[in-house]
Amino acid sequence: MDLLKPSDRIYVAGHQGLVGSAIWRALETGGYSNLIGEASSALDLRDHEATEAYIATHKPDVIVLAAARVGGIAANSSHPVDFISDNLRIQTSVLDAALKHRIQRVLILGSSCIYPKLSPQPISEDALLTGPLEPTNQAYALAKIAGIVQVQSTRTQYGLPWISAMPTNLYGPGDNFDPVGSHVLPGLLRRFHEAAQSGASEVVAWGTGSPRREYLHVDDLAAACIHLLKTYDDAVPLNVGTGEDISIKELAEMISDITGFKGQLSWDTTKPDGTAQKLLDVSRINATGWKAQIDVPTGLQSTYQWYLDNIATARH
Repeated sequence: MDLLKPSDRIYVAGHQGLVGSAIWRALETGGYSNLIGEASSALDLRDHEATEAYIATHKPDVIVLAAARVGGIAANSSHPVDFISDNLRIQTSVLDAALKHRIQRVLILGSSCIYPKLSPQPISEDALLTGPLEPTNQAYALAKIAGIVQVQSTRTQYGLPWISAMPTNLYGPGDNFDPVGSHVLPGLLRRFHEAAQSGASEVVAWGTGSPRREYLHVDDLAAACIHLLKTYDDAVPLNVGTGEDISIKELAEMISDITGFKGQLSWDTTKPDGTAQKLLDVSRINATGWKAQIDVPTGLQSTYQWYLDNIATARH
């Protein structure tokens, strides 16, 4: 079964972001040349009418919804209204337009933060909506859950083969390296790089370093997305991850080595740790024939090299 054809006109929403750009690269490499995308400066996906007009004009066969407002603990905690409002509007704009024009194939991307804070580890897809969410990113998580339910509801009511996937923590080329708004991995990469360059004697990281996290290179996610578009047709939102995790402390030490930082790593335990562990059960997607290929040391090294090569234009 191949539900994705080389001739399909594929709209990648958010094609200039971390995830969207990786999907675009992977599609091009895979021989899918009929691709369309629009910069956020030209098309605000929060605008329902503008989004509908774009879909009506360009008539894609497939939509990959990779556009979202994203950020780490600090950004989520300080701007929860922005995270729930922007993401709900992006999703409803795109999905409503896709339904109006009966787009046959839609893939939306969520996040592992949709699962309850105290989910059994590793977290299976069945854990969704079984308990309270992590408070620091509850607003974002609720928006993403709404997207999943809208996809499932569209399948039920209209019979369209729409699907959703829930990636774990992502990193790679094109990431946001802002020290306040970024996720932990790119934020640490930038801080250790700058500390190494300046000869700083210390880097202070948030929390205790004990929480365990799973990290997936965005090129692995892109490969998973194409695989799912070609083969998957079910209402269950599939987890996408490596099935392995490391502590924040281990991650920081790896990054320290890669960037050549020679000083001391300290921990500010007055800052929140977030969830103690967040590891996805990836047995369902592995059973479909896909498995992550890029390990964390390899992915970190290539991401740092990309940052060095693009430091003038990388998102800061």
